[in-house]
Amino acid sequence: MLRSRGSRKTQAINNGKGEGDRSRVYVKYVSGGEGAVANALSAAGGKVHYAFDALNAFAVSVPTAALDGLSHNPNILLVEEDPVRSLTSIIPSTSAALPSPQRRAASTGQTVPYGVDIVQARDVWDSNRDGSVDAGAPTGSNRKVCIIDTGFLVSHEDLQGVSVTGYNGNLPWNEDGDGHGTHVAGTIVAVNNNLGVVGVTPGTVNVYIVRVFGNDGGWAYSSDLVDATNRCAVAGANIISMSLGGSFSSPTERTAFDALLNQKGILSIAAAGNSGDGTNSYPASYSSVMSVAAVDSGKVVATFSTRNAGVDLCAPGVGVLSTTISNKFVGVLTVANTTYAGSYIDGAAKVSASGELVYGGLCNSSGTWSGKVVLCQQRGSITFFDKVQNVLAGGGVAAVIYNNVAGVFYGSLSGSAIPAVGLGKVDGEYLVANNLGTPSVLSFVANYAFFDGTSMATPHVSAVAALVWSAKPTATNLDVRAALIATAEDLGMPGRDDLYGYGLVQAKRAMDYLLFSPSIQVGALSATKTISGTKWSATITIKVVDANNAIVSGALVTGAWSGAKTGTATCTTAPSGTCNVVASNMSGSTLTFTIQNLAKTGYSYNAGGNVITITKK
Repeated sequence: MLRSRGSRKTQAINNGKGEGDRSRVYVKYVSGGEGAVANALSAAGGKVHYAFDALNAFAVSVPTAALDGLSHNPNILLVEEDPVRSLTSIIPSTSAALPSPQRRAASTGQTVPYGVDIVQARDVWDSNRDGSVDAGAPTGSNRKVCIIDTGFLVSHEDLQGVSVTGYNGNLPWNEDGDGHGTHVAGTIVAVNNNLGVVGVTPGTVNVYIVRVFGNDGGWAYSSDLVDATNRCAVAGANIISMSLGGSFSSPTERTAFDALLNQKGILSIAAAGNSGDGTNSYPASYSSVMSVAAVDSGKVVATFSTRNAGVDLCAPGVGVLSTTISNKFVGVLTVANTTYAGSYIDGAAKVSASGELVYGGLCNSSGTWSGKVVLCQQRGSITFFDKVQNVLAGGGVAAVIYNNVAGVFYGSLSGSAIPAVGLGKVDGEYLVANNLGTPSVLSFVANYAFFDGTSMATPHVSAVAALVWSAKPTATNLDVRAALIATAEDLGMPGRDDLYGYGLVQAKRAMDYLLFSPSIQVGALSATKTISGTKWSATITIKVVDANNAIVSGALVTGAWSGAKTGTATCTTAPSGTCNVVASNMSGSTLTFTIQNLAKTGYSYNAGGNVITITKK
């Protein structure tokens, strides 16, 4: 148990990632105490990993036995766990109940992942859907997104020409032995060309890579993340994209992200987590970070998506097709100059096949299919392994199994002499209705894959933020954040909810909001407090005005507490243009209220002057 001298709060070591009899901790010191604390850490046998001057903190490994003595050092304010941060697990798409998009593309061979369109990306840069970027359209080219992940495969065919650089620390940024970081990057910036996929920005946003995870996709520390964000800031990033998280919060880490938002003009975006419950994941659950949940192509929240009070937005995170490394594959069925991206069925032959496309129904028995590519429905009384074997027995050269319910079909075989892929219900039914008897070719492409996770949802929001911001580069990070929230497509319960946040991020609506809507803003923030024994309460009064400083009634104010109270609060302005939020029965010494959004139909939120802090004494 570790004690903070400043707040008298005890901090526990929780993450179980200690180094034998040593503990990895943050040590926060008093102003001017850096030298004395550095000497104390050295005397205690500590190893300093990072010195964060702006935070008055070290990240250090020290003998566990020395922690109590350090916590009583008069120059030390806080000793707290340096918690673990991990990838918000890649979940390979294996569910037969995943909603299916149509993944059809023109004969160029490029597939437009469903997420690109349901977040309105092409409504911004290819409104006529001719495959080319519209003249003068915003594309994110004047913005920089920093991706903190497993690296970036610079040799990938669909990332050629991207403006990318990175930080070479212990791990080279331009490699990726895991694939997670390259998948994230493809969603943001895969090039608009004649192959592979296209990103939410069409290969145009500037990218900076900081690699904190190795080839095993293991774990890093919070301090590694804080250092990475500093690298992003120095590189001039406007947006930081983090498909990662951890179960334990850190006051030091929170302070770092608060500074990115409020002092450095950076928008931080992170995955809400894949727990499927109401637990918090950090940094996403800090009020200064945008937390992203995952939905499928039907705009239904994913079962794995974490749902809590910190969720701000949702984005596509189920069956997301993107770039990755060479040991991942997708199947590509080409029929009538149209390509259909499907899942490779593990264990099937990974060879090309061609033949007339025929319909085998349930494929419960073999038919006369010599030299044919056979479409089979997934349902029925036999396994898909038996379906593939029946296709083989009937002379078929390939099996294409499509779902009978909304969802791409995924699976594995113990082995097969012919190739097999899974398609979604929409694609399968379209082919049955329109393309039977048509020549078809089935092939496999490496370096692409379908993944699930809030890891996959996060880069959609990061890229949309870049698109929107590039339309008005004079906007602040707070302006962009407000635009994304105000224009999200409301899903689930009316208004904000813990599953979808404010809704599905929408690029075109957010851009128009930022460019054309009259604005409202915080006119004044004030606070009063009441102390009763060891407890206290505070009332925050918010005044909302328009650009001419006229009061605005009927504006919904949404904000987040931090410090002595956590969570969110809302109020609606009265005819006076003011409303109040109240925090009661508090023990902590300092309370902060950060306004996240002002919402009124027909108005945009001009963010600024949106934070107030009050102390007990």
